[in-house]
Amino acid sequence: MNFKNLIKMKNNSFNEKVYALLRKVPKGKVTTYKALAEKLGTKAYRAVGQAMRCNPYAPMVPCHRVVSSDGSIGGFMGKKNSDSREIKKKIRMLKKEGIQVKNNKIINFDKTCTQSF
Repeated sequence: MNFKNLIKMKNNSFNEKVYALLRKVPKGKVTTYKALAEKLGTKAYRAVGQAMRCNPYAPMVPCHRVVSSDGSIGGFMGKKNSDSREIKKKIRMLKKEGIQVKNNKIINFDKTCTQSF
């Protein structure tokens, strides 16, 4: 079974809706937990974060492209400590896609962040 069919089959849960939406965020761009939640018609920003933490489809569903609304890196793989290997991995993944990060914040966040998905 391919990924699209799996998403269609499971699309009734909140997490699956988050994953389907997140797949639309292109390489070289990031979005926020808040933007994803608002696009889904909810203010459950933390629930979006929990969906990212439990993402079984990574990297096809690029949870590393979701950051905090202030441009800071946010969490990754259930970790929030900026010195953790998980956060360092998220930063490496973002940099590999051309996103600049300094002091755990996205440089030119307003130009890199998208809500068009």
